[in-house]
Amino acid sequence: MLRSRYSRRIAVFLVSGALCTFTVEVLAQGQLEDEIVANLAGGRAIVHVAKDVIVFAAVDQPVERNSIPPRVMDIDATHIGILFGASEWRSPADPKPFRLDRNFQRVGRADPKYQSASGEGDTDLETIGIAFLEKLRPLVSQLHHKIEFSPDEPIFQIVMIGYAPNDYGPEVWVLEYRMEQEQVATRGDYWQTRIQRPRFTQLYPPEKHAPRTIVESRYPPDRKGPTLAEMIQGNDPNITHLWSGQSRFEKVIENIRGGQAQKAVAIDSADFMRAVLPLIAGGSKFVLGTMEERRGFEWIVPPDEPVEKAQEDKSRPPDAPTLRRTPKP
Repeated sequence: MLRSRYSRRIAVFLVSGALCTFTVEVLAQGQLEDEIVANLAGGRAIVHVAKDVIVFAAVDQPVERNSIPPRVMDIDATHIGILFGASEWRSPADPKPFRLDRNFQRVGRADPKYQSASGEGDTDLETIGIAFLEKLRPLVSQLHHKIEFSPDEPIFQIVMIGYAPNDYGPEVWVLEYRMEQEQVATRGDYWQTRIQRPRFTQLYPPEKHAPRTIVESRYPPDRKGPTLAEMIQGNDPNITHLWSGQSRFEKVIENIRGGQAQKAVAIDSADFMRAVLPLIAGGSKFVLGTMEERRGFEWIVPPDEPVEKAQEDKSRPPDAPTLRRTPKP
């Protein structure tokens, strides 16, 4: 929860190793600003790319009391996003929260000012990233107190799952958004807060010749505990009984351990994930779904609320430039 108000004490909850609480005094300047509160979503995103299908899950692991769950949104016809961190913002002046998973519309043509200086990355990924950036900017700019946080701690994170264009195939990306602050000397203890452009990390596909297995992303990023892939490789007793006597699950495990998870049968992979998630989630809530290139995504275990579809930007040309790497044979 991020709070910003003159003339009052502010509790700022950010993640630094374990979740830490920082108390910041803000000096009165003669008038009050509206308080803005960011509700944080924490947990795990687990993705199994199987044969002709992507099986994905999100496990709710709160970072603070009354945290919101990770939310899944429809980004476009071939991608969904799992949102972590500050995905919901509230202001006392408006009883309705501002949610980053609502009314999302893809940016159309790539703006030259947003092109990567290094020439690497993905323009179509960046248009999605910049669309979220533009939503975050007016919210983050309302934070005018000093926040003690590591520059490497993302305030907002998206796990983007789907199929890239031009027969690139299945892909999983993590988009991370960080903040930076600058003190305004003429206004005393007053800080300008800016949101930085997103950083992109590709989780899938792996580099050439690297094993293809289940991939996972967490928020906070340093949340402890073994991943599902590590539990499978280590014969964790909590899940080994699942495939005991289940030949179809044994084959899924064999593919995962052999670094060929993409060869696992779709229905068997989905059923395996449905069976294993309650064991690794404990009492936490989770959602589970599948994504297919032609049919889009479908729920196996749906969220408590419906997912709103993104509005497609008709102005984006089909041959718009992309920064995705050329598919490897």
